[in-house]
Amino acid sequence: SHKSNLDHLVLQYALHENGHPPNHTAGGINMNFFPVGPLVRRSGVFFIRRTFKDNAVYKFVLRQYVDYLVEKRFSMEWYVEGGRSRSGKLLPPRLGLLAYVVDAYRRGKAEDVFLIPVSIAYDQIQDVGDYVQEQRGGKKQKESFGWFVHVLRSLRRRFGDIHINFGEPLSVRTALGPADPGAEPHPDEDSIALQKLAFEVAVRIDRVTPITPTSLVTLALLGVGDRALTLAEVCVVLRELVAYVRKRGLPTTTEALELDTPDDVRRALGALIDSDVLAYFDEGPETVYLIGPDKHLAAAYYRNTIIHFFVNAAIAELALVHTAERDGTDATGEFFEEALRLRDLLKFEFFFPATAAFRAEIAAEVALHDPVWQEALAVGGTEAAALLRRMQPFLAHRVLRPFLEAYQVVGDVLARQPVDAPFDESDFLSRCLALGKQYQLQRQIRSAESVSRALFQTALNLARNRGLIDPSKKDLTARRAVFAEEIRGAIRRVDAIDALDAGRRAGLLL
Repeated sequence: SHKSNLDHLVLQYALHENGHPPNHTAGGINMNFFPVGPLVRRSGVFFIRRTFKDNAVYKFVLRQYVDYLVEKRFSMEWYVEGGRSRSGKLLPPRLGLLAYVVDAYRRGKAEDVFLIPVSIAYDQIQDVGDYVQEQRGGKKQKESFGWFVHVLRSLRRRFGDIHINFGEPLSVRTALGPADPGAEPHPDEDSIALQKLAFEVAVRIDRVTPITPTSLVTLALLGVGDRALTLAEVCVVLRELVAYVRKRGLPTTTEALELDTPDDVRRALGALIDSDVLAYFDEGPETVYLIGPDKHLAAAYYRNTIIHFFVNAAIAELALVHTAERDGTDATGEFFEEALRLRDLLKFEFFFPATAAFRAEIAAEVALHDPVWQEALAVGGTEAAALLRRMQPFLAHRVLRPFLEAYQVVGDVLARQPVDAPFDESDFLSRCLALGKQYQLQRQIRSAESVSRALFQTALNLARNRGLIDPSKKDLTARRAVFAEEIRGAIRRVDAIDALDAGRRAGLLL
């Protein structure tokens, strides 16, 4: 995973401390400037261009180099996302370098190649401020000597710990079968088998990414919007989240589960206050804490590093709300159909398994709260509301609201777009940012983190996948309206979960 420019140094240091040679590391050509370029080249980094599809000579040289590394059994490190994540979530995998490595194996350069998923997680990172500016439409700061000096100066204060976890290795031979030494060179990024391999790597990275105190505290506070909480109220929310994490047996840092006492929680809050992510007010009888002004995207970055662990629970909650609304005779069927619809709506945000495995995961999620839930739901949709009240903690409003509200903005901008007008993606995203800011001022969206270029881009990818961009498609106006209404329906159900959570905090719902 690629969270920071420190990733290469962190892994290299860990390898050195444990008696391993340094990896050969693929780096972006943007980092090849003085003095960084000459220094890191001597530590095993080789720089490659971002795109080179039309350059036959460049592709030939890169293929020869990758062949050499594989044949000589040198370990190679690269970031499957292609670049640093600006949102905190693991990005969809880029297939370029993986295709070259797999092609080298396919042509018999090695008996096997093992892909080792690596998660590098930070309590806090110094880059998050730059990421926030980019999410709001600002330009990415160009790497240079001055930029490098700024990064070094920013590291003078403590940012917490760095956590490296290794996922279960994948054997390319096991996944793709025996090599064919007589095959012609052909790195094929369109191969379904390659795409499945990359998807599995990403899933295994997610699976071993640890939950940190920072990520858990931001998950708790982002769920209450702009409202400030006392220390006692923060402790109550965290107690529910920690209990859920323990019940699921999710990976954590040692400190993440040490949030059981007010002193532990106060220390975690203090670390985020020191980095200006949280603010506090202590002039009243009690100190209260909240996300700092214009810091929601920064807090969301840390929350998003662990959000994948909570998505299925959030989907299950919304599916139960939908089932309770319908109150049909086939409540179980309604529940799973709605869960699959939400999976399709969010498929560009998260890594979901195939249909059968996804249904099993959703069933297991609800079974955590009621082992005989399917028998209860078989009685009818009226049981869905009772099942929902047994869910603890409520997660949909903490996890899915920012994504769905961003999708709502994109749906509304699309609805205003003339079907026969030429489509300019950059202009479209700029209009999404403007409408998102307007909706935020009007309180038509409740999550400040929803106004994010990265989320708008993902929503646009979904719209393109559904054929809502191409003017040659039929019934474009009507289908765009249906898309916008689907998102609004999902947001309405998120509001219902939010209301249930508020009722539970007020003591109205056990």
